[in-house]
Amino acid sequence: MSAPSSRTHDLAIRRAELAPQRAFQAIAIVALVLPLLLLLFLFGRSLVDAWPRLNWDFITSFPSRKPELAGILPALVGTTYLMGLTALIAIPVGLGAALYLEEYARPTRLTRLIELNINTLAGVPSILYGLLGLEVFARVLGMGRSLLAGACTLALLLLPMVILASREALRTVPPSLREAAYALGADKWQTLRGVVLPMCLPGVLTGVILSLARAIGETAPLITIGALTYVAFLPDSVHSGFTALPIQIFNWVSRPQAGFHVNAAAGIIVLVVLMLLLNGAAIWLRARLQRRVYW
Repeated sequence: MSAPSSRTHDLAIRRAELAPQRAFQAIAIVALVLPLLLLLFLFGRSLVDAWPRLNWDFITSFPSRKPELAGILPALVGTTYLMGLTALIAIPVGLGAALYLEEYARPTRLTRLIELNINTLAGVPSILYGLLGLEVFARVLGMGRSLLAGACTLALLLLPMVILASREALRTVPPSLREAAYALGADKWQTLRGVVLPMCLPGVLTGVILSLARAIGETAPLITIGALTYVAFLPDSVHSGFTALPIQIFNWVSRPQAGFHVNAAAGIIVLVVLMLLLNGAAIWLRARLQRRVYW
């Protein structure tokens, strides 16, 4: 066989081998581009509808029965308080559980059962957490339709994700760093506090912030525990009634007047911007903290 024909044969074989890979790449690109285009279309349409109401008065005004006077101040403040309380509850408990399971717990049947339940709870629909929060926090513990009950319910929703993200971050720390700390005379807690936690902090914070970004858009658990749909006051304590941006948007969408639909579109834009800010903060924080990690 001559040299040109041999090269032609080799090229044909390579093309045949690369054909499935190129087809898979094309399918993957289509699967990526189509949802992005749909998201951009929905966001652009909502932005066009919301543009007449996107101003400072809309953000600083209270709800009203007149759509042109209605604002999102109580919902925005309620969402801020709710996310803050949720983080205060979910982060210590989730990080503590991850430390115990990853660093202290022995591989027993109980440990495997706990890990199985955590992995299962991560995929449970959010409405079930709302039913659990309604029975345990609102009724049994007597919290009622308060800000604290909503934060505890969302903390339950976030706990599996926080635990899983924290455990994955802990596993990224090389064992050699732990062994070096032990060789210098540090005990278990000193090693975790001074070596392991600072090293895995970027991954932990990223997982926590992304979990909060998901929780900020949850509506079903808050509706289930009885969050208010019309609030003309700002919450003054953890026992106050509250509303949140998803609840306010749901309320406006259910109204027949076209003006409230414009308000709902404006509320959606504000909510999307908040979620993008949280995701951007997670990316920035991870990149900044990873610069300090050397091994």
